[in-house]
Amino acid sequence: MLNFSKKIEYGLIALRYIALIGDGNIVTAKEISDKYKISYELLAKVLQKLAKAGIINSFYGVNGGYTLAKSPEKIKLSEVILALEGKSNISIVTCNSDQPESCTIFDRCTIKTPLNKIQSVINNMFSEISISEIL
Repeated sequence: MLNFSKKIEYGLIALRYIALIGDGNIVTAKEISDKYKISYELLAKVLQKLAKAGIINSFYGVNGGYTLAKSPEKIKLSEVILALEGKSNISIVTCNSDQPESCTIFDRCTIKTPLNKIQSVINNMFSEISISEIL
C-alpha cells in the first residue's frame, strides 16, 4: 500500500488549513499543531521546507506565521512531495528502477513492468492533483 510519510501528511494538513483560513490571514505552526494534535517540532520543520520551496510565505516576529504563496489550485501534490522528500513522487515498490543493482531479482522479476506502469499513473496523478482538491 502507498503510504505518505508524516512530513507529507503534516504538510498537506497544514496547507489545507492555511488554504481554508485563506484571504491572507496568517496562521501559526502552534495553531495548526494544537488544532490537529500533531507534533509541533515536526510541523515547524515541514513548514520551513514548504516556505523554502516557495509554496508558503513565512512571516517572522510576534505576529508571524504562514500564508499560501500562491492559490491552492496552483500548488500540485508533486510540488509538495518534492519540497518535503526531495523527489516528486513516492515509489510503490523499493525496486522501482531500471537499474539491476537496485534489486536482487531484477533479471527474474515478472512484476516490474506492470508496477512501473502503475507508478507512472500515480506520478501523473501527483502532478495533476492540486491542494484545492483536498479542501
